[in-house]
This record gives sequence, C-alpha cells and structure tokens, in this order.
Amino acid sequence: MPKLRWILFYAVATFIVAVTVATFFKELRRIERLTASLESRMEELVELTRQNQEIQEKITYYQTPSGIAFLAREEFNLVKSGEKIYRIEIVSQDSLRKE
Repeated sequence: MPKLRWILFYAVATFIVAVTVATFFKELRRIERLTASLESRMEELVELTRQNQEIQEKITYYQTPSGIAFLAREEFNLVKSGEKIYRIEIVSQDSLRKE
C-alpha cells in the first residue's frame, strides 16, 4: 500500500508541474503577441503625432499674413494690386496641324 501512495503522489506532482509549465509557455506566447501589438501601436502613435505636428504647423502658418497671402495665390489664383500676371500657354503639335 505505501508504494501506491508514492505512485499517486508522483502522478499528481507530475500533473501539477506539467500544467504549470504548459501555462507558463502559453503566457509567454501571449506576452510576445502583446509586446508586438504594443510596438506596432507605438509606431502608429509616433506617426500620427508627427502628422498632427505638421498639421499644427500649417495651421499656425496659414494664420499669419504671409500664410494667408500664399494660400490666396496658390488656391485661388489671386494677386496683389500692382502685380503683373504672366500666362504661359503650351501649344501641342496636334493643334498646329489642325489649323
């Protein structure tokens, strides 16, 4: 009878160790996945922060008189009074043949 107790004891101890080791490695894999996810999210956060900073700089620039003038020239083709406008026309070879 004492041998049966020891066999049962070793079986239970082995079972507990096996479950503990399996759980340990499962948690290690989970930690690796979470770490990879965290790193990708941090890279995304850094990129979005950089874009946000660029947009804030543009907003600040376009609130200045020179920024407003630049925007008026580029987006709306406006000019200041007294400025000369030069217009460049490109004529293709096809349009010359038709005439």
